[in-house]
Order: sequence, then C-alpha cells, then structure tokens
Amino acid sequence: MTPPFDLDAAVTAAAASARLLAFAPTAVKDDALTRMAAGLEADREGLLEANRLDLDAGKRAGLSAPLLDRLALTGGRIDQMAEGLRQIVALPDPVGSISHHTVRPNGLEIARVRVPIGVVGIIYESRPNVTADAAGLCLKAGNAVVLRGGSEAIHSNRAIARILASAVAAAGLPAAAVTFVDDPDRALVARLLKMDDRVDLIIPRGGAGLIRFVTETSTIPVIKHDKGLCHTYVDRYVDLEMAARVALNAKAQRPATCNATETLLVHVAIAEPFFARFAPAARTAAIRLHGCKRSCTLLAPVMGELLVAAQPADWDTEWLSLDCSVRIVDSLDEALAHIAAHGSRHSEAILTRDYDRARRFLREVDAAAVYVNASTRFTDGFEFGLGAEIGISTNKLHARGPMGLEELTTAKYTIQGSGQLRA
Repeated sequence: MTPPFDLDAAVTAAAASARLLAFAPTAVKDDALTRMAAGLEADREGLLEANRLDLDAGKRAGLSAPLLDRLALTGGRIDQMAEGLRQIVALPDPVGSISHHTVRPNGLEIARVRVPIGVVGIIYESRPNVTADAAGLCLKAGNAVVLRGGSEAIHSNRAIARILASAVAAAGLPAAAVTFVDDPDRALVARLLKMDDRVDLIIPRGGAGLIRFVTETSTIPVIKHDKGLCHTYVDRYVDLEMAARVALNAKAQRPATCNATETLLVHVAIAEPFFARFAPAARTAAIRLHGCKRSCTLLAPVMGELLVAAQPADWDTEWLSLDCSVRIVDSLDEALAHIAAHGSRHSEAILTRDYDRARRFLREVDAAAVYVNASTRFTDGFEFGLGAEIGISTNKLHARGPMGLEELTTAKYTIQGSGQLRA
C-alpha cells in the first residue's frame, strides 16, 4: 500500500534545496535543463501512455473537446516542451546580474543585484506542459518549485515530474528542487497556501474559481495568471482579408487558451464587407457567434444556427471554447470604452492600416500585451522568445505579461564601504 503523500516533508525538502540551488553555477543548471529535455524525448511513449490515462478519464468525466485539447499531449507537444527547456539553456542567467550601480559621494558602492525568489509554488489545471515550463524556468532562475497540477492530469504530470527530478539529480543538484505534489486531494492546496514559512511565492494558473480560491486563501504573495477575456478590434481602416485571417486565428487556433480572443469588435463602416469574409470561415470552423443586434442582422444569412443573440453577461464571459461574442461599434472611442469596461487586462488587439489609430490603441489600452495587426494567440513566453513561461501575469506588481526568467527573480542591494558612518 502506497503511504500518503507527506506535504510537510516535501515542502521542507524543497526549501532546503532552494538554499543550494541559489548558488548553483549556470553551467550546472544548464546541464540539468539539457538532461530534462533529453529525458522527455527519451520517454516519449511513456508520457503518451500516461496522458492516455488522463484523456480516457477526462472523456468519461464529460470534459469538452477544447478542455480535452488542453489536456492532450502529442509527439509535437512533447517536442515543444523539450525545445522550450533548450531555449531556456540559451538564455542569459539572470542570477547575479546588476541592474543598478552607483558610487555615492561618501564612497559607498551600491549595486542592485538579481537573486532567486526561493521556493515558488505553482498551482495549475489541465495543461501538462506547465509542469516542464515551470520547472525549467524556476531552476534556471535558481528557485525550487513545488508543482501542484489538477487531478485531471495527474498521470501526465506525475510522469513528467519524475523525468525532470531525475534529470536534476543526475546533474548533481537536489532532486527536491522539482517537487511534485503527488496527491490530487484538494485539501493539500489549502495547506500549501499557508506554508509562508517555506514558500515564497504562489502562482495559480487556471479558471476563475481556482484563482479566487488561491487569492482568498493564501498567506503567501500571489501573482495571478487570471482569466483572458481578450478582444480583437477590427478598425474602419483595415485590410479586410488580413483582418478576417487574424480574427479567425485569434479565436479558433486553440480556443481553450487564455490568449484566445473572446470578443470581436467591428467598426460599423466595414462591418458588412468584413463579415462577408469572416463569417464563412467562422462557420467552417464551427464558431458559435453571440452577436449584438446589428451584427446578427448581417451574420444571420451565413451563420444560421451558429448565431445567437448576445446577452449582457456575454461581454464578460471567457468562453474557452468555439464561442465568440461579436459587437459592432461606431468608433474607436467606443471600442476602447468596451475594452476598458469588459477586458481582463490580458491581451488586446487592433487591426488597422492607420498609424495614428494604432499608436493611440497601444497607448490607451491597459493590458499586459497590446497588439497591432497580429493575433492575440501570440501572448506566450515561447513566442516572445522567453524560452517558456511560468504564466501570464495580469498583476501590475511585481510582474506583468508572460513571466520568464527575470520575473522569477527579485533584487537585493549590496553595499560596500570602507568604514563610512552616517552623520
């Protein structure tokens, strides 16, 4: 009989490993990351078999197709995890870098130095790739990580974490630097969130319910990976063919992700020709549009049963599916006001050929990522060249947007003197 998971012992071991990892040479950390990537590739079949167990359980539980897609591992996604780890190897080590240096008139030499945070707890749902991304980024930044994935991905996460911890140990670092909470009991999450004596930061990734529970329960500082209620605004001065392609990609490429567009705003002046291009592609992709009154009039001939009248709550809904809210607006001002009222400050896009309107959108929209003529689906650490990401922060303090290596460090001041006294 397997003994119950000892959370207290596991977190204590992670904290001890963090003290050693903080001083690990870059070459040793990079060796561990390289071994982690190779280990994932070498055990591809084992990972796929573990994932099949999770997918079968998800189907029995009635998970939707988009949620099953978030859960699924493929050969390509395993390759992406490995490539993400190798990209982290290629990135500069932030630990020890100096972001400020000055010599005061009294001779004191003062520097602000990047240092590891310590122990980072990641609480996440569905996507097994988070296990590798989070572990790799935390390790390069000199942090130990405590991973607590959702029960729906328990077999996949367990298999990935086992490979990663073994690779860390093979590189001569403490295996506990990658600690996986190998028990789906939800009570363990509440206990973990109170361990502020050993855990320095909590990052939740998941639905609104998880985020709310973590922020209300935790005695540890939290960086939220909050919901992604993203908008794409199609301006009156736009390349219509480009706009239709980008809008379709932003909604349908992977609809269950936080950076997928959930509301499409369309300027009234080009609504008819835009919908003439967008609606047939949306119907082919089986997108269900929740349209305002004016958009329903234009969309009905093509969308048919895939068109419903938008309800007030729809403008505040993160669909995470092939549903999309659609609203015709009379001006850029109205689009900006809608985004300010309903957006989650995650990712927002304008499609336009007008330079001044693009610059205004970039300046006035309050979000972690603001786009001109590109899909919101690019808000991702891998796509931004960060190697991978720990999450996409919608906080304004300490980090915002895709969190890479630098965001997983903090700062300390070092002061060197020669006997100075304060008068």
